[in-house]
Amino acid sequence: MNFVSKVAQPAPRGRLLMSLVAALGLFGSLCTGSPAGAASFQPLEIATKSGVQVFSVEMATTEEEKTTGLMYRKELPDGKGMLFDFSPEQQISMWMKNTYISLDMIFIRADGRILRIAENTEPLSTKIISSGGLAKGVLEVIAGTAQKYGIRPGDRVAHPLFNSR
Repeated sequence: MNFVSKVAQPAPRGRLLMSLVAALGLFGSLCTGSPAGAASFQPLEIATKSGVQVFSVEMATTEEEKTTGLMYRKELPDGKGMLFDFSPEQQISMWMKNTYISLDMIFIRADGRILRIAENTEPLSTKIISSGGLAKGVLEVIAGTAQKYGIRPGDRVAHPLFNSR
């Protein structure tokens, strides 16, 4: 999943360098069998009407991590995900360019409440997926997760990124 940046595109030479760096990172991940720049995983809980669901999430905090997201990955196990930190709260736009697996995108407000869920996103699409309001984070999980666990807007997410009120 890519974060659609609102900053100006880099100059052509900069794009070439960024493409080379991305290609080397992808090559390195293919050689090692793990995602490029894979971070450690942290627990995240979502309190639903049917109970608490626990996920193990990889953090995307830098611009490079947010831009790359889950691109080029061929699988995402159930119970795993990626949490994007867009502090401070803001309108968020994402897309599925170079993302091979369908995802559920869970947009989360600063107070930890789920704002919106974009379910079963279309792989490889450049269609913009918007938060539909101010959000601080986005949790990406394998498509069907929200339906499977009964995750809905208004449910509370527990993770250090969000204020606990």
